[in-house]
Amino acid sequence: MTEQADAELTSTPGRRRASETIAPERGALTDSDPATGTIDLLDPQLMRDPARTFSRVRERAPLVRGVMPGVDPMWVATRYEDVRRVLSDPRFVADPAQVPGAEPNHRIEQLWRARGARSEDAKYLRASLFGTDGPEHHRLRRRVVRAFTAGRVTRLRPRIEQITHVLLDALPSHTGPDGVVDLIPHLAHPLPVTVICELVGVPESERPNWSAWSAVLTDGHTGTALGDALHALITSAHTLVDHHRAGPGDDLISALLAAHDDPLTPAETVALILNLVFAGHATTVNLIANGIAALLSHPGQLALLRDDPTLAPDTADELMRWCGPTPRALPRYATEDLRLGPCLIRKGEAVLPVLAAADRDPRAHRDPERLDITRTRTRPGSPQVGFGHGPHRCIGDHLALLEAQVAWTALWDRFPDLRLAVTPDELVREAHPNSWKLTALPARLHR
Repeated sequence: MTEQADAELTSTPGRRRASETIAPERGALTDSDPATGTIDLLDPQLMRDPARTFSRVRERAPLVRGVMPGVDPMWVATRYEDVRRVLSDPRFVADPAQVPGAEPNHRIEQLWRARGARSEDAKYLRASLFGTDGPEHHRLRRRVVRAFTAGRVTRLRPRIEQITHVLLDALPSHTGPDGVVDLIPHLAHPLPVTVICELVGVPESERPNWSAWSAVLTDGHTGTALGDALHALITSAHTLVDHHRAGPGDDLISALLAAHDDPLTPAETVALILNLVFAGHATTVNLIANGIAALLSHPGQLALLRDDPTLAPDTADELMRWCGPTPRALPRYATEDLRLGPCLIRKGEAVLPVLAAADRDPRAHRDPERLDITRTRTRPGSPQVGFGHGPHRCIGDHLALLEAQVAWTALWDRFPDLRLAVTPDELVREAHPNSWKLTALPARLHR
């Protein structure tokens, strides 16, 4: 499960915008120099345009303090090398319980509770791939990683292409009287949802419910609606586990339940199922949609791709860097006092890595604001971190990139005159802290 929330803050007298609260960059922090500035992590401007806004943060200070209601403050890392270090240095952990002799609060549990999650469901957050470290994380990860190897994903390509072509066949029927179709509900969303549900083992009859519940969790709902949706998903996942235990099949749930020297607990099994279904579709939906919007807004780059289809993998990698769907990784906690660049991080303090700012960092990428699908061939720089880095790097990166490539190439093969129905500036982004997503992607299939 990924960190998701879109709570809007009420205005406070004298409150300043994130870009106005950052102090100039200074030298090493000391006990008398505790902060380089403070940003509101739920500032709508920050959430709707994270790459640009966090980039301004990055260039003015090495670290800042991030705040949001109901969650303890965190350090915010925006520079490429700092982000990579936080994600890979074993002294930074995802589970605050791993901090020796300290009891720091779990920011993700705080966030979900603040949004409306029930207290009894917190154990499924703690048992997840995203909330464990070291041997425990390796134990959980190795149970699912075989389903997402490059070879296994390549063998899924014919089925991904089949699903894509079925969706493209139906696109004209979804066109409104004005000739406009929204490509998110009719292509970007159903493709990855269908693929991951088939892979995991969610029956077709259950997929509408899972899609509706997951939409509540990712589309900004809070309060009772969110708590009820999360609880319904957990309950349904338990039912699926019982179903697959009684009748195993060729799916990931059955593989998780297979005899093993180190069996998973029921909470771990359900947490992994939820992890894979959410991580396997939410990010990919937005990658597909963001990529379509970016290419339609950059006709020169689209022409390069159409002239040379072998650029599809390079295009996917560059779009993940330039308009990746996940602006922020989950927080990490320092297990000891240490320095991150010039800044002192105390044991137990949380650091939030901002992937969107790292992937636009000129220290790591030449001309980072430019979209260039030939970048990996002509100007290779540092690897993009849109899928994370280190032991928690996304398991499903190969699958997400393949689905996006298939969707983009098939879309333009079928509808070569496809164009946006609005100007790029008129596309609306939702205010989410951890998803850079469009509210809609209106397009015209023909001129």
